[in-house]
Amino acid sequence: MGGWEDYKPAMAMVGLQFGYAGVALVTRAVMLQGMNPRVLVVYRQAVATLAVAPVAYLSRRKSGGSSMGLRSFSLIFLASLIGLTINQNIYYEGLYLATSSMASAMVNLVPAITFLIASIVGLEKVNIRSLRSIAKIAGTVICVTGAIFMALLRGPKLLNAQILPERSFFGSEGEHWLLGCLFLIGSSFCWSLWLILQVPASASYPDHVSLTAWMCFFGTLQSAAVTLFLEPDLEAWTLHSIFELVSCLFVGIFGSGLSFFVQAWCIAQRGPLFSAMFNPLCTVIVTILAALLLREEIYMGSLIGAVGVIGGLYVVLWGKSKELQEINKETDPEVQNDQKSTMKTSLIDESLQTSHKLDLEEPLLSDKSTNTTKNEP
Repeated sequence: MGGWEDYKPAMAMVGLQFGYAGVALVTRAVMLQGMNPRVLVVYRQAVATLAVAPVAYLSRRKSGGSSMGLRSFSLIFLASLIGLTINQNIYYEGLYLATSSMASAMVNLVPAITFLIASIVGLEKVNIRSLRSIAKIAGTVICVTGAIFMALLRGPKLLNAQILPERSFFGSEGEHWLLGCLFLIGSSFCWSLWLILQVPASASYPDHVSLTAWMCFFGTLQSAAVTLFLEPDLEAWTLHSIFELVSCLFVGIFGSGLSFFVQAWCIAQRGPLFSAMFNPLCTVIVTILAALLLREEIYMGSLIGAVGVIGGLYVVLWGKSKELQEINKETDPEVQNDQKSTMKTSLIDESLQTSHKLDLEEPLLSDKSTNTTKNEP
């Protein structure tokens, strides 16, 4: 691989971040125009199911696939409930009540929260004497501190002013900011739990494309049940414009469909850390475009907090990269062979040095030969 091929993963990740930014901006724009956030979640999952299901069917038909048992069903259903239904509903509430730039910045909390939860449940080992563990702990603290800054210390307003129409199920004008931030933090916790649940779910049902299709399908059913309970008025389900229809198609096909394949390809090419390093780019894109196109408010405290969250993210990623380097060294057979050959070489050198030292310390004529010479007439 060389030349143009080396830049493909990076270009794909940059394009993916622009796509994620477009999803966040389109979602907030369509909600500001009057579309119900919970209905949008249902339509997004339904469109994603229709987009991924044919690919999953063809892939399963070609490879044979694996059957779904009770354990697989339970794990997929739970992952859909936490990662799609609860996560996206509270994320859309937070996106609506706060701002799209705030929502994109809060997503950078996910690696730190995942490390925190994994440490509590015993999936992540923490060694206080290890520099990489200290880095991950410090990065988590910086991320959480930045999130608190964003939520509580808004500071002076830098750009724009905004009045929200009453479309949210929670809050009102003047109260929405803090509640929106809490929803976004809760969404990050749900997303972290979803990532952790992917480990047993993928082990129980290793067909990743079918796994995605099933999660989108279960997420559609669960979100529809929640929306029907909270929004009994069927008028809320009506699409009133072409923009709402196009928005549902875009966030469903790209946000939950195409992005999965691009993300999976980039991770396969360069690893998960390479993919995570590009996440803050989405925050920068969303902040600039939201201020220009949606005239969103930007506050000094929120800006400082976002910088803290992004900085903490990179500290956590640095600690994780060091850990992966050590794991690769321990599991790489070439490194082990090099270490073994180095040990053999050093042992040979030590034996040769010892032999040379003994040879130098030993006299040219031994005591026995000297005595024999003395006894001669």
